[in-house]
Amino acid sequence: MKIALNLFAAACLAVSAVGAEAAEALPKTHLRVVGSLSNLSPYRDHEQPFWTKHVPERSGGAITAELRGFDQMGMKGPEVLRLLGQGVMEFAGVPMYYLAADDPAIEMIDIAGLLPDVETAHKVTEATRPFYEKLLREKFKVELIGIGSFPAQVLYCNGEIKSLADIKGKKVRVGGRSQSELVAALGGTPVTIAFGEVVPALQTKTVDCGITGSMSGNLAKWHEVTTHLLALPLGWAQIAYAVNLKTWNGLDPKVRTFIDQEMKVLEKGLWSDAAAVTEMGYACNAGKPECKGGVPGKLKIVPPTKADQELLRKIEAEAMLPKWAARCDANCVSEFNAAVSKIVGLTASK
Repeated sequence: MKIALNLFAAACLAVSAVGAEAAEALPKTHLRVVGSLSNLSPYRDHEQPFWTKHVPERSGGAITAELRGFDQMGMKGPEVLRLLGQGVMEFAGVPMYYLAADDPAIEMIDIAGLLPDVETAHKVTEATRPFYEKLLREKFKVELIGIGSFPAQVLYCNGEIKSLADIKGKKVRVGGRSQSELVAALGGTPVTIAFGEVVPALQTKTVDCGITGSMSGNLAKWHEVTTHLLALPLGWAQIAYAVNLKTWNGLDPKVRTFIDQEMKVLEKGLWSDAAAVTEMGYACNAGKPECKGGVPGKLKIVPPTKADQELLRKIEAEAMLPKWAARCDANCVSEFNAAVSKIVGLTASK
């Protein structure tokens, strides 16, 4: 995708990295990396060039990496954190909503419907990062080395929708518990289906709608089996990049420093791309001439209204935050109120 590659290149130039002298001193190291979904833009346009080109080039050939998406390895996503902690994998990148089954505190970074734009999502991500570094290290034996994001998660439907309220009575494919609770609170029926199985489910009306990224859905051909897209972010699907703790501690300190520094390039590119590709996803799904990197579709793009935003805010305050707080311990609720509340303007209570 040209727009993504340009942004990645800009990120490489913008972020300072280890100098040539330091790179020459790095010991020969080969990394085995499990990336996110291999057919989507974060993997293709950022993870792949980062691990297979940028890292070797910046390290002067000292550090090399082999990369495969977790879907290419037959995994669905929720098992990645456990396998990483067990040492079955060394490095991995996975959407954080897949990890929420392991600890409800992981939902805090992206409670469905709470983050209206990429700027808010990025602020919340940075504010909660120290908490997640500690949680993943102490509970799951993995080291968090970066957090990126997919484009906005939006609603595709195979049938007319005019507003968010039209979810009521519909079967909606969701990714993770938080999206499931949002759909239920809106009167819909949440359905959990693996990403690769959604197109036939929409074709057969096993589900009426589905939530995924604006460009992710286009690249996965959702636009061929749906008619409407509601352009209202319902989540961002931040991607956690982590390393098995034993593997991380076993690396040469200079290699750890190098990876920590270079991960800023990957993060910067992903966050810059999240906003741009969200809008490009809308353009491609609508079949507009400015579409680049996707497939022109014929979807009706439904703009969100003030009533949609007010309904979403009401659902967050009355349903989403209370349900999340009820299953999260007092420590994570306290963390939300200290780090997230001032950004989103809502508090949580047990």
